[in-house]
Parts: sequence; C-alpha cells; structure tokens
Amino acid sequence: MFILRWLGDATARRGPEDILGTYERQARHFDAKRSRGGMEDGWLTKFAGLLPDGPILDLGCGAGAPIAEWFAARGRGVTGVDGAAAMLALAAQRMPEQDWIQADMRGLALNRQFAGLIAWNSFFHLTPHDQAAMFPIFAAHLSPGGPLMFTCGPAAGETWGQVGGEDVYHASLSPDAYRDLLDRHGFEVVDFVVEDPDCNRHSVCLARKCQDSSRATSMV
Repeated sequence: MFILRWLGDATARRGPEDILGTYERQARHFDAKRSRGGMEDGWLTKFAGLLPDGPILDLGCGAGAPIAEWFAARGRGVTGVDGAAAMLALAAQRMPEQDWIQADMRGLALNRQFAGLIAWNSFFHLTPHDQAAMFPIFAAHLSPGGPLMFTCGPAAGETWGQVGGEDVYHASLSPDAYRDLLDRHGFEVVDFVVEDPDCNRHSVCLARKCQDSSRATSMV
C-alpha cells in the first residue's frame, strides 16, 4: 500500500498525468514489491459471493498479481485493463489465457458488460473530478446485479506515495460523496469499511448494480 497520509491542501508534486509513465518505468519494481500476503482475500471472497456467471473486469489491473490471479485460480475469466504497456506485458506472461487491454480507464468504452468490476488500488490515482466521472463508466460495463469494488482514501483529499523512488499521486472523495455517486448511478452499497484493520488499513467500498437497469446510466 503506497498511501502515506491524506491531505486537504497537497503540495505541488508530480500529478495524476504522470501516473502511467511512472508505472511504465517501474513495472518490474512494482511487481516485485507488490504484496502477495493475501490481505485482500476477505474482500475478494465477499465480491466473489455476489458474482453472477461470467467474466470480471479488472480496471487498473497492473501486472495481474494478486487480484486477477485470485479470480483466474477460481475459474473466472478476467479482462484486465491498464494504461501501462509494461504492466500488461507482465500480466500476459503470467496469464496468457486471459484478456489484456491497454487503455485509459477514464475513456473506457468496451461495449460489453461484465459479471463484476474491480478497481483495486487503481481508481484512487485519478483526480477527484475524474473519479466522479468514472461512475457512468462503471455502470455501463457492469451487468445488473453485478458487484463493483474499489479502494479509496478514508476522507476527501490528495497525497503522494512512492513507487521505485518516484512520486505517485493519490486522491479520494469522502465516503459520503462515493455513496451519493453510487446511488445516483444505480448502485446499492453492500459494505464500506474505512481503514479496514484486516486489510492493511485499506478503505474499501463494495457495491452492487441494481437489477432495475433504468436507474443506471446507459452504455457510454
């Protein structure tokens, strides 16, 4: 986990526009250092328990470990999306049978829906404005009844962590703002834990797209 602390008035440093370049350069370092201790397993199990049949969409999939690997090991098809080609190359080496797509999640339009959508430690690299704009994209790519799960910060603000000695930007809306966005885009919150002590103090939101598709934003 690369969040240091959440600040309301962050000092000017490398911004969100630098994220993909950083992960392109630091792909192997990040993959080598990424925890595989299973801290996410409880949340992944909750998410999996809500899944209908079909593949999942992993936004900001990185090198595929451990999130995509967890689902693939349980027989789920995975479509991984990441903006860093070097990350996707590692994912494809690890799991060549899965689908890997280089794209910026902010403009994603795959014209299909998935059984579940996860954005674990990826969505929080976007600005608050861009995060809010992702909710129609989430809704467009998720089948009715399917789960959505993402990590965020414990409060509204911006901060920086580091990957391989390079700054990486993080941002968050408030939990109430996420709840409002989910409601407005046709989701119901299943669980939302701020700084979960059982998940290395990650803040995690698990929601489900309502079966009444008229509440959700149409396909982008």
